[in-house]
Amino acid sequence: MIQLYQFDPAFGLPNASPFCMKMETYLRMAELPFEMPTATLRDLQRAPMGKLPYIVDEGKTLADSTFIIEHLKARYGDPLDAWMDGQRKATALAFQRLMEENLYWAVVYSRWVEPEGWAKTREAFFGKLPPPLKWIVPTFARRGLVKELYGHGMGRHSREEIYSIGRRDITALADFLADKPFFMGAMPCSLDATAFAFLANLLCPAVESPLKRHASQYPQLQAYCQRMRSRYYG
Repeated sequence: MIQLYQFDPAFGLPNASPFCMKMETYLRMAELPFEMPTATLRDLQRAPMGKLPYIVDEGKTLADSTFIIEHLKARYGDPLDAWMDGQRKATALAFQRLMEENLYWAVVYSRWVEPEGWAKTREAFFGKLPPPLKWIVPTFARRGLVKELYGHGMGRHSREEIYSIGRRDITALADFLADKPFFMGAMPCSLDATAFAFLANLLCPAVESPLKRHASQYPQLQAYCQRMRSRYYG
């Protein structure tokens, strides 16, 4: 059976990490049997890229949610995306990149840099660590994320510019979703695993930010998250 290693649920969500939540949602959508061992600091240290999520599938360890999904498609079939033509797949990939390579960094800023967001993030990801790790690890993790944020380029912008970039991404997602039940139309696809994970994290009530306030203006985004959660998480 597939073993999924990820962070514990937080913020009233299946996971406070959009990438972990994406991975679990995909497994549920594809109806692949899996289990979730309790991830420890040692599991994180053993992760192939030093990050969660990762899976162990019949003894093979794989990291990076996108590469994991490609592996699962190759091994178990592609029940979610096989119906789409090349144009739809190209559009889905573009929106995946929008969320994972651009909007994600605005979310990182709101959670790891802003003092209010960091207080909630620190507790969600590191609150269960024993002393003295709970005092030491968060500082190093935050410092690393801030460095990555700057290296990406998003962190070189001002606060207002970062949130302006994030708001434009959210508007594009809302406009494209419109009144469709799923992002690519009447049927779900793997893009919905990414979209649900990111939008639910943006709209979660536990963390306030300009991104959340902007996303909350679009009822279709809230309805979409409720629809996805009801269908795949019961």
